[in-house]
Order: sequence, then structure tokens, then C-alpha cells
Amino acid sequence: MNLDIRQRVATVGRRVNTLCQGEDGLLDQLALFQTYHNFVLPHVSLRQPLLVPEATNGSGSAKVWRSRTPAMAAGLTDHVWSLQEVLLFRVPPWPQSQVR
Repeated sequence: MNLDIRQRVATVGRRVNTLCQGEDGLLDQLALFQTYHNFVLPHVSLRQPLLVPEATNGSGSAKVWRSRTPAMAAGLTDHVWSLQEVLLFRVPPWPQSQVR
């Protein structure tokens, strides 16, 4: 996990603060990485064998595994998301506490 973060989050890999413009920028980059890691990137250790192999469109061998992401394994989603889906997803606003 440490290597994944260093390779995919430029601020951590280069060990400079100018890329993130402060702590908030670093937290934003880490949140995007975490979302990408859990929803977009299939993990080999989480794949499931298919009961019946599926034919591929090319001349290669049949598909025998179903790719899964950590979010799929946790039951949060039913498909591997594209990066476009992640970036276009509208996050509902957090409930604001009523301070009196």
C-alpha cells in the first residue's frame, strides 16, 4: 500500500509541498487516491472464479476470473467503476449540525 501511495500521489512520491498547496491539497489528493484504489482498480487477490468460462472477443483464451475491487468485496457497488464515473459522481452534502 505504501508503494501504491508513493507512485500514485505525486506529493508523497516527490516529497514536496508545492504540488499540493498545503495540507488541504494533500488530503484532497489522498482522498482521490483512496477512491481510485477502492472503486476503480481491480485487485488480483479479490478476483472470483467464474462457474462457466466466458469467450473473449479476440483469439485469446476464455475468461475464467471475475475482477473485483475492494468496494465490490465490501458490497458497496456491483461493478468496477471507470475514472469518469468517479469524477462525475455527485456526493451528497454532509448533514450540518445545528449549533445553538
